[in-house]
Amino acid sequence: MVEFSLPANSKIVEGTRHPAPDGATNTRTFKVYRYNPEDGKNPHVDTYEVDLDTCGPMVLDALIKIKNEIDPTLTFRRSCREGICGSCAMNIDGVNTLACTWAIGDIKGDVKIYPLPHMPVIKDLVPDLTNFYAQYASIEPWMKTKTPLPPGKERPQSRDDRAKLDGLYECILCACCSTSCPSYWWNGDRYLGPAILLQAYRCLIDSRDEATGERLDDLEDPFRLYRCHTIMNCAKTCPKGLNPARAIAEIKKMMVARTL
Repeated sequence: MVEFSLPANSKIVEGTRHPAPDGATNTRTFKVYRYNPEDGKNPHVDTYEVDLDTCGPMVLDALIKIKNEIDPTLTFRRSCREGICGSCAMNIDGVNTLACTWAIGDIKGDVKIYPLPHMPVIKDLVPDLTNFYAQYASIEPWMKTKTPLPPGKERPQSRDDRAKLDGLYECILCACCSTSCPSYWWNGDRYLGPAILLQAYRCLIDSRDEATGERLDDLEDPFRLYRCHTIMNCAKTCPKGLNPARAIAEIKKMMVARTL
Protein backbone atom coordinates (compact mmCIF):
# COMPACT_ATOMS: atom_id res chain seq x y z
CA MET A 1 0.00 0.00 0.00
CA VAL A 2 1.34 3.43 -0.91
CA GLU A 3 0.87 6.72 0.87
CA PHE A 4 -1.60 9.46 0.04
CA SER A 5 -1.20 13.21 0.31
CA LEU A 6 -3.77 14.90 2.54
CA PRO A 7 -4.45 18.56 3.20
CA ALA A 8 -2.60 19.98 6.21
CA ASN A 9 -4.03 19.18 9.66
CA SER A 10 -6.44 16.60 8.27
CA LYS A 11 -7.05 12.87 8.58
CA ILE A 12 -9.22 10.32 6.86
CA VAL A 13 -12.33 9.49 8.83
CA GLU A 14 -15.26 7.13 8.29
CA GLY A 15 -17.99 8.69 6.19
CA THR A 16 -21.46 7.70 5.09
CA ARG A 17 -22.49 4.08 4.69
CA HIS A 18 -24.84 3.19 1.83
CA PRO A 19 -26.42 -0.25 2.38
CA ALA A 20 -27.26 -2.69 -0.40
CA PRO A 21 -30.78 -2.57 -1.85
CA ASP A 22 -33.40 -4.85 -0.35
CA GLY A 23 -33.26 -8.37 -1.72
CA ALA A 24 -29.67 -8.16 -2.99
CA THR A 25 -27.80 -11.41 -2.30
CA ASN A 26 -24.55 -10.97 -4.25
CA THR A 27 -22.93 -7.81 -2.91
CA ARG A 28 -19.46 -6.33 -2.50
CA THR A 29 -18.36 -3.51 -0.25
CA PHE A 30 -16.60 -0.56 -1.87
CA LYS A 31 -14.73 1.87 0.36
CA VAL A 32 -14.17 5.07 -1.62
CA TYR A 33 -12.06 8.10 -0.73
CA ARG A 34 -14.09 11.31 -0.65
CA TYR A 35 -12.75 14.85 -0.43
CA ASN A 36 -14.34 18.15 -1.42
CA PRO A 37 -12.08 21.17 -0.76
CA GLU A 38 -15.10 23.49 -0.91
CA ASP A 39 -17.00 22.03 2.06
CA GLY A 40 -14.21 22.50 4.64
CA LYS A 41 -14.52 18.91 5.87
CA ASN A 42 -11.76 16.38 6.38
CA PRO A 43 -11.26 13.67 3.77
CA HIS A 44 -13.35 10.62 4.54
CA VAL A 45 -14.11 7.15 3.23
CA ASP A 46 -17.69 6.38 2.22
CA THR A 47 -18.89 2.79 2.14
CA TYR A 48 -21.11 1.49 -0.65
CA GLU A 49 -22.74 -1.95 -0.81
CA VAL A 50 -23.11 -2.76 -4.50
CA ASP A 51 -25.34 -5.47 -5.96
CA LEU A 52 -23.02 -7.31 -8.36
CA ASP A 53 -25.93 -9.04 -10.10
CA THR A 54 -26.84 -5.68 -11.64
CA CYS A 55 -23.28 -4.41 -12.18
CA GLY A 56 -20.58 -4.94 -14.78
CA PRO A 57 -17.41 -6.89 -13.93
CA MET A 58 -14.89 -4.04 -13.65
CA VAL A 59 -14.22 -1.59 -10.84
CA LEU A 60 -15.16 1.26 -13.17
CA ASP A 61 -18.53 -0.39 -13.72
CA ALA A 62 -19.11 -0.30 -9.96
CA LEU A 63 -18.09 3.35 -9.72
CA ILE A 64 -20.44 4.29 -12.54
CA LYS A 65 -23.25 2.34 -10.86
CA ILE A 66 -22.55 4.11 -7.56
CA LYS A 67 -22.65 7.52 -9.24
CA ASN A 68 -25.73 6.76 -11.35
CA GLU A 69 -27.83 4.93 -8.77
CA ILE A 70 -26.52 5.56 -5.26
CA ASP A 71 -24.53 8.78 -4.86
CA PRO A 72 -24.41 11.32 -7.74
CA THR A 73 -21.91 13.49 -5.83
CA LEU A 74 -19.08 10.99 -6.36
CA THR A 75 -16.48 12.43 -8.76
CA PHE A 76 -13.98 10.53 -10.90
CA ARG A 77 -12.55 10.62 -14.41
CA ARG A 78 -13.42 8.09 -17.10
CA SER A 79 -13.69 8.01 -20.87
CA CYS A 80 -12.84 5.04 -23.11
CA ARG A 81 -13.48 2.10 -20.72
CA GLU A 82 -10.96 0.12 -22.83
CA GLY A 83 -7.60 0.81 -21.14
CA ILE A 84 -6.63 3.28 -23.87
CA CYS A 85 -7.19 6.81 -22.55
CA GLY A 86 -5.76 6.46 -19.01
CA SER A 87 -8.48 8.73 -17.57
CA CYS A 88 -9.66 6.32 -14.86
CA ALA A 89 -6.23 5.80 -13.25
CA MET A 90 -6.56 5.49 -9.48
CA ASN A 91 -5.29 3.44 -6.55
CA ILE A 92 -7.34 0.25 -6.18
CA ASP A 93 -6.59 -2.24 -3.42
CA GLY A 94 -3.20 -0.57 -2.92
CA VAL A 95 -2.20 -0.66 -6.60
CA ASN A 96 -2.05 2.22 -9.07
CA THR A 97 -4.03 0.95 -12.05
CA LEU A 98 -6.94 1.58 -14.41
CA ALA A 99 -10.42 1.07 -12.99
CA CYS A 100 -11.73 -0.02 -16.40
CA THR A 101 -9.35 -3.00 -16.68
CA TRP A 102 -9.29 -4.14 -13.02
CA ALA A 103 -11.85 -6.88 -12.39
CA ILE A 104 -13.85 -6.78 -9.18
CA GLY A 105 -13.51 -10.56 -8.96
CA ASP A 106 -9.71 -10.30 -8.75
CA ILE A 107 -9.91 -8.37 -5.45
CA LYS A 108 -10.33 -10.14 -2.14
CA GLY A 109 -12.42 -8.53 0.59
CA ASP A 110 -13.55 -4.92 0.50
CA VAL A 111 -12.60 -2.93 -2.58
CA LYS A 112 -10.61 0.11 -1.41
CA ILE A 113 -10.41 2.96 -3.91
CA TYR A 114 -8.27 6.09 -3.53
CA PRO A 115 -6.94 8.75 -5.93
CA LEU A 116 -3.42 8.42 -7.32
CA PRO A 117 -1.05 9.01 -4.39
CA HIS A 118 1.01 12.13 -3.70
CA MET A 119 -0.94 14.32 -6.08
CA PRO A 120 -3.08 17.29 -5.03
CA VAL A 121 -6.71 16.19 -5.05
CA ILE A 122 -9.21 18.36 -6.93
CA LYS A 123 -12.16 16.34 -5.67
CA ASP A 124 -12.72 12.72 -4.59
CA LEU A 125 -10.82 10.47 -7.03
CA VAL A 126 -9.66 13.28 -9.35
CA PRO A 127 -5.98 14.27 -8.91
CA ASP A 128 -4.53 17.52 -10.22
CA LEU A 129 -2.29 16.54 -13.16
CA THR A 130 -1.28 20.10 -14.10
CA ASN A 131 2.39 19.61 -13.19
CA PHE A 132 2.49 16.18 -14.83
CA TYR A 133 1.28 17.54 -18.17
CA ALA A 134 3.53 20.60 -17.92
CA GLN A 135 6.49 18.24 -17.55
CA TYR A 136 5.29 16.29 -20.58
CA ALA A 137 5.17 19.49 -22.63
CA SER A 138 8.67 20.42 -21.42
CA ILE A 139 10.29 17.49 -23.28
CA GLU A 140 8.73 18.64 -26.58
CA PRO A 141 7.22 15.23 -27.41
CA TRP A 142 7.06 15.56 -31.18
CA MET A 143 9.37 14.78 -34.07
CA LYS A 144 12.00 17.49 -34.51
CA THR A 145 13.75 17.47 -37.88
CA LYS A 146 16.04 19.65 -39.93
CA THR A 147 16.17 17.71 -43.20
CA PRO A 148 13.30 18.72 -45.50
CA LEU A 149 10.98 16.02 -46.79
CA PRO A 150 11.07 15.10 -50.45
CA PRO A 151 7.86 16.41 -52.05
CA GLY A 152 4.95 14.03 -51.55
CA LYS A 153 6.90 11.52 -49.50
CA GLU A 154 7.05 10.41 -45.85
CA ARG A 155 10.15 9.87 -43.73
CA PRO A 156 11.15 6.22 -44.17
CA GLN A 157 11.93 3.93 -41.24
CA SER A 158 13.32 0.41 -41.35
CA ARG A 159 11.52 -2.47 -39.64
CA ASP A 160 14.36 -2.74 -37.12
CA ASP A 161 14.16 0.96 -36.25
CA ARG A 162 10.39 0.76 -35.95
CA ALA A 163 10.75 -2.22 -33.57
CA LYS A 164 12.78 -0.04 -31.21
CA LEU A 165 9.60 1.90 -30.42
CA ASP A 166 7.78 -1.18 -29.13
CA GLY A 167 7.26 -0.89 -25.39
CA LEU A 168 7.35 2.91 -25.64
CA TYR A 169 4.60 4.14 -27.94
CA GLU A 170 1.96 2.20 -25.96
CA CYS A 171 2.25 4.57 -22.98
CA ILE A 172 -1.12 6.26 -22.34
CA LEU A 173 0.14 8.85 -19.82
CA CYS A 174 -2.12 7.55 -17.06
CA ALA A 175 0.51 8.59 -14.44
CA CYS A 176 0.26 5.26 -12.58
CA CYS A 177 4.03 4.77 -12.76
CA SER A 178 5.07 8.28 -11.77
CA THR A 179 2.73 8.31 -8.76
CA SER A 180 4.17 4.99 -7.59
CA CYS A 181 7.73 6.39 -7.57
CA PRO A 182 9.10 7.68 -4.23
CA SER A 183 11.59 9.91 -6.04
CA TYR A 184 8.70 11.56 -7.86
CA TRP A 185 6.74 11.90 -4.59
CA TRP A 186 9.54 13.93 -3.01
CA ASN A 187 10.98 15.70 -6.08
CA GLY A 188 8.01 15.97 -8.43
CA ASP A 189 8.65 19.66 -8.99
CA ARG A 190 12.04 18.92 -10.60
CA TYR A 191 12.29 15.19 -11.37
CA LEU A 192 10.43 14.33 -14.57
CA GLY A 193 9.40 10.89 -13.36
CA PRO A 194 9.07 7.54 -15.14
CA ALA A 195 6.19 8.34 -17.50
CA ILE A 196 7.72 11.51 -18.92
CA LEU A 197 11.21 10.01 -19.21
CA LEU A 198 9.79 7.02 -21.07
CA GLN A 199 8.21 9.49 -23.51
CA ALA A 200 11.53 11.33 -23.76
CA TYR A 201 13.32 8.10 -24.66
CA ARG A 202 10.66 7.34 -27.25
CA CYS A 203 11.70 10.55 -29.05
CA LEU A 204 15.41 9.92 -28.53
CA ILE A 205 15.33 6.42 -30.00
CA ASP A 206 13.14 7.28 -33.01
CA SER A 207 15.35 7.16 -36.12
CA ARG A 208 13.27 9.92 -37.75
CA ASP A 209 14.04 12.49 -35.03
CA GLU A 210 17.06 14.74 -35.62
CA ALA A 211 17.37 16.50 -32.26
CA THR A 212 19.12 13.84 -30.15
CA GLY A 213 21.85 16.15 -28.88
CA GLU A 214 19.40 18.91 -28.03
CA ARG A 215 17.14 16.49 -26.17
CA LEU A 216 20.01 15.01 -24.17
CA ASP A 217 21.23 18.49 -23.25
CA ASP A 218 17.77 19.27 -21.93
CA LEU A 219 17.80 16.15 -19.72
CA GLU A 220 21.34 16.68 -18.41
CA ASP A 221 20.38 17.84 -14.95
CA PRO A 222 20.86 16.38 -11.44
CA PHE A 223 17.10 16.25 -10.93
CA ARG A 224 15.31 15.95 -14.28
CA LEU A 225 16.84 12.53 -15.02
CA TYR A 226 19.08 11.32 -12.23
CA ARG A 227 16.62 10.96 -9.34
CA CYS A 228 15.73 7.44 -10.56
CA HIS A 229 17.06 4.77 -8.18
CA THR A 230 15.71 1.80 -10.17
CA ILE A 231 13.43 0.38 -7.47
CA MET A 232 11.10 -0.78 -10.29
CA ASN A 233 7.80 0.38 -8.80
CA CYS A 234 7.03 1.92 -12.18
CA ALA A 235 7.37 -1.33 -14.09
CA LYS A 236 5.43 -3.29 -11.49
CA THR A 237 2.41 -0.99 -11.57
CA CYS A 238 2.17 -0.07 -15.28
CA PRO A 239 -1.25 -1.24 -16.49
CA LYS A 240 0.14 -1.59 -20.03
CA GLY A 241 3.04 -3.81 -18.96
CA LEU A 242 5.72 -1.29 -19.94
CA ASN A 243 9.11 -0.78 -18.29
CA PRO A 244 9.90 2.92 -17.73
CA ALA A 245 12.93 2.03 -15.60
CA ARG A 246 14.56 0.41 -18.61
CA ALA A 247 13.91 3.50 -20.72
CA ILE A 248 15.51 5.69 -18.03
CA ALA A 249 18.55 3.39 -17.91
CA GLU A 250 18.89 3.64 -21.69
CA ILE A 251 18.85 7.44 -21.51
CA LYS A 252 21.63 7.33 -18.92
CA LYS A 253 23.64 5.06 -21.23
CA MET A 254 23.17 7.56 -24.06
CA MET A 255 24.44 10.29 -21.76
CA VAL A 256 27.60 8.32 -21.05
CA ALA A 257 28.14 7.26 -24.66
CA ARG A 258 28.21 10.80 -25.97
CA THR A 259 31.05 11.72 -23.58
CA LEU A 260 33.31 8.86 -24.71
